[in-house]
Amino acid sequence: MKKIGVMGGTFDPVHLGHLAIAEEARQQIGLEEVIFLPAGRPYFKDLATISPAEDRINMLKLALAGKAYFRISLMEIMRPGPSYAVDSIAQMKEKLEPDDEIFFIMGWDSLMTLHLWQEPQRLISLCRVAAAPRPGYSKPDIALIEKDLPGISQRVIVMEKPLIDISATDIRQRVLRGLPIDHLVPVEVARYIREHQLYREKK
Repeated sequence: MKKIGVMGGTFDPVHLGHLAIAEEARQQIGLEEVIFLPAGRPYFKDLATISPAEDRINMLKLALAGKAYFRISLMEIMRPGPSYAVDSIAQMKEKLEPDDEIFFIMGWDSLMTLHLWQEPQRLISLCRVAAAPRPGYSKPDIALIEKDLPGISQRVIVMEKPLIDISATDIRQRVLRGLPIDHLVPVEVARYIREHQLYREKK
């Protein structure tokens, strides 16, 4: 039986917090690999504010280079229409052995609103959830979440670490204001952002 982690997001940009959470989940759960799943058209975000998929993919490739247990799936980038986690997990399950297990990695904040996602009951039937801490959020009350999403208590691992206060929104704002980001993203990603003039005012 293989255990596989999946981490979704816009990764705009991928940062050290993403990598730390993926690594902690890999070690704590014993994941064979973690698949980074960049969103194509997130149903909850304004597309006009998201960097082109090519740039987000290139930054992921730079960040994950040399880490054989981290890889990228472009299924959501390639799929037309909005990106829903349940569709991606279902598609991944089709290519795995019946006993293989997927752990969908998310933040505590996402876990608390998971019942509002597309087909949440089907999602937790297809995979388990690994929820990582998010600064500013209390540890989720699983009994409370169970009321909105029956069965989640048997399908979730609530991680206690890492607690890293990095956000992609803050990184983009820092670039816009001309502040350094080298302590927030991998060196190669910081260089890519500078060289491609990402997150700056459009002239």
